Amino acid sequence: MKFLLGILFTVFVAIVGIFIVVTSGVINIGADQAHSPLVYDFLETARTRSIENASQDIAVPNLEKTEMISSGGADYKDMCAGCHLSPGVAQTDFSESLYPKPPSFTSAALVERYKTDAGAQQAFWAIKHGIMASGMPAWGASHDDDRMWAMVAFIRSLPELNEAQYTMLTTRIDDDMLDMSFDGEMDMPSDRSGMQH
Repeated sequence: MKFLLGILFTVFVAIVGIFIVVTSGVINIGADQAHSPLVYDFLETARTRSIENASQDIAVPNLEKTEMISSGGADYKDMCAGCHLSPGVAQTDFSESLYPKPPSFTSAALVERYKTDAGAQQAFWAIKHGIMASGMPAWGASHDDDRMWAMVAFIRSLPELNEAQYTMLTTRIDDDMLDMSFDGEMDMPSDRSGMQH
C-alpha cells in the first residue's frame, strides 16, 4: 500500500510541477528559438508515430499516372512551394521563418521515403489533416481526396524536375487562357497606329 501511495504522490507532484512551469510563462514558445534536443526528439517521435498510426489503413491510388502528377503541380505551386520550395529556390521567407523548418521536397533523399505505399499514406494524411503547431495547414478542409493525392504524386516527382519543367507542370490554365483565339481574330486596341502588319 505504501508503494502505491508513493507512486500516486510522485505522479501528483510531477503534474503539479508541470502545471506550475507551464502557467508561470517561463517556457519560450517563440518560433525563433529551437527546442532542446530532448523536447525536439520527443515531439518528432510523437509526430512520426501519430502519422504512421493514423495513416496505415489509407488506400493508395496509382500515383505513377502522368495526368495525376501533372494535375498536382498547380496546387503544389499555390499552396506548398512557399514553404517546401521548388527547383532553383533554396529558401523563401516562409521556409526560413517557420520552426520547425518545413522539409524541402526538392531533396531526392527526403522525397524517397514518399515513394513507398507507407510514405505515400503518411504524406496524404499530413496534407489532409495538417500538423498541429507546425504551420502545416489541413488542406482536407478545402480540397477533395483526388486533389490531395495529385499533390502527393507531384511531390514524389519534384526532385527530378528542372526549373523549366516545374514551371510547365505548375502553370494553372484558367478559362481566360482557354478562351483565347489564336486564329488572328484576337481583340486588339482600336488605335493601331505605329503597328506594322
